[in-house]
Amino acid sequence: MAEAKGVSHTWGWATTRAILVSVRPRQWTKNLIIYFAFFFTINQAWSLDESGEAARLFARTTVAFILFCLITGAVYLLNDVLDAEQDRHHPRKRHRPIAARALPAPLALSVATALGVGGLALAFALSPPFALVALIYLAIMVAYSTYLKRLIIVDVMAISAGFVLRAAAGAVALDVTISPWLYVCTSLGALFLGFAKRLNEVVLAGESGPLQRETLEEYTPRLLEQLIAIVAPATLVSYILYTFTADFLPENQVMMLTIPFVMYGLFRYLYLVHHRNLGESPEEVLLTDVPLVLDIVLWLLSASAILLVFR
Repeated sequence: MAEAKGVSHTWGWATTRAILVSVRPRQWTKNLIIYFAFFFTINQAWSLDESGEAARLFARTTVAFILFCLITGAVYLLNDVLDAEQDRHHPRKRHRPIAARALPAPLALSVATALGVGGLALAFALSPPFALVALIYLAIMVAYSTYLKRLIIVDVMAISAGFVLRAAAGAVALDVTISPWLYVCTSLGALFLGFAKRLNEVVLAGESGPLQRETLEEYTPRLLEQLIAIVAPATLVSYILYTFTADFLPENQVMMLTIPFVMYGLFRYLYLVHHRNLGESPEEVLLTDVPLVLDIVLWLLSASAILLVFR
């Protein structure tokens, strides 16, 4: 308690920095899924009006991305307040501002409320359907932070739902339709990342796992490896089916040329999870592992070229 009393509650640079760290800008990379709707309908946008429609849709997608960052920032603040005691048992999470008592919980909750309410209000101004998807996302994430994270398997499924809602948010913001296979692929990919994250958490935490996260007492490496063995190939198959069956793709099925990039990405991530125990922080892996970053860039470039050249 003495440490807590020594913390200044006056607003200053230290408090501002603590808030910025707590909204986890690195994890905003997950919100890039919102760009899926623009990316996979780019050939339609260019065919409508090559001089301006694509730029307008990209700008609208970027606004949707920023608003979702505000909303996810609110979720991260709430989650850190509720998990502060457990985070203090984690070798890295204990340094988070709220767990380290550098950011008072009441102030964090106030900022979270402002970000959540403000983000939803601006989302409604952008598009009522987009605001509805954002509200559903926020409701599920609040339910996850307060209860669902205590339920084995359901915890990862809730996180997966958040990724699917991000993809849906991008689609409704632009009022476009994207292939159901991309929703399936996004859902399965999120399950893959989630179970891989739990696997490394179990391995790295050891006996202190239940102190860091309640469900780690029930998860076992064997169970998680079996779950990963199910969702990883299912993710790849769903993407393959997308390249062959989705609407608005080139009729010559040239999109199948992007399959090797997705295949390598899955294999590379499995390698990082099993041989380097890096799955606990997927956002860091996606930003720092050079082969994986290069693979993602090549996938984006090849898919974009195919969609634009063969539109």
